[in-house]
Amino acid sequence: MTTAELLETVRRVEVRTSRLVNDTMVGAYLSRFRGRGMDFEELREYTPGDDVRDIDWNVTNRMGRPFVKRFREERELGLVLALDVSASSRFGSVRRTKRELATEIAATLAFSAARASDKVALLLFSDGPELYLPPRKGRRHILRLIREMLTFQPKHRGTNIPAALSFLNRVLTRRSMVFLLTDFLHSFARAAARPTVPPRHPVPARETPGGPRDAIEEIGLTNARHDLVCVHLHDPRESALPRAGLVTIEDAETGELLELDTNRAAVRDEFSRTNLVRLTALEGALRRAGVDVLRLSAEHPFAPTLQNFFELRRGRRRG
Repeated sequence: MTTAELLETVRRVEVRTSRLVNDTMVGAYLSRFRGRGMDFEELREYTPGDDVRDIDWNVTNRMGRPFVKRFREERELGLVLALDVSASSRFGSVRRTKRELATEIAATLAFSAARASDKVALLLFSDGPELYLPPRKGRRHILRLIREMLTFQPKHRGTNIPAALSFLNRVLTRRSMVFLLTDFLHSFARAAARPTVPPRHPVPARETPGGPRDAIEEIGLTNARHDLVCVHLHDPRESALPRAGLVTIEDAETGELLELDTNRAAVRDEFSRTNLVRLTALEGALRRAGVDVLRLSAEHPFAPTLQNFFELRRGRRRG
């Protein structure tokens, strides 16, 4: 891709995603953390209905009548986009690959954060952190994030979610809103299929100085420290096979080959059943970890689903 083509692609993503950032989405990636604290706003006389805990007794004693302090929430948050750039993210059977879908979703979130004056950070990961851009504000910064999400060439093919989250838990010094965008294939999907404690998967010692943790444990830990949302990227061909005769399927991350006769209904049915079990187990494991899960398919527009998700979070927060 030439520089001109790259700039044009980035511009198209900017225009397309900016249109989705309406008043509902701006700041609607609401975190359960209400910002760093409260800023003093004003001191005024007490009126019936004010919380008595807000009374400033020093001023009240001096003035001979009750006064209350009013505070304004300081809600500047950090938004962190953790994007899976492993080999499986390059797969796409419809209009776009999973990585292209992830880029558009992440860009929409980034522009929402920008409209709310929040900082945005980016982590690209495969079987470990590949690229980290610390939180910053501004359109130029977001355009750089989009460029990296579109063009970055990872050094490795595999996926290691625990290593990526462990890295974020070390480098993020403030509570943040973290969106994990991945297809959850391979090790995590196998772990989620177990009804009890999933197996531990090796994580490089440099990523987990306290010892290795599996994906569910690391997701739970990250969600306790921050506000983690798991965005499950899905391609329809991962759940159903077409009737196309004898086909060879390759695992993009391991190179493993599997030959299937898709003319046989039993083969197609077994493929669909196996993947339904995988998806059900995956969503159950993530919900047991206490995180919000958002499943988005490359086959359908993501904006309505994303907006409904934000509205649900807004309702929970008000409640």
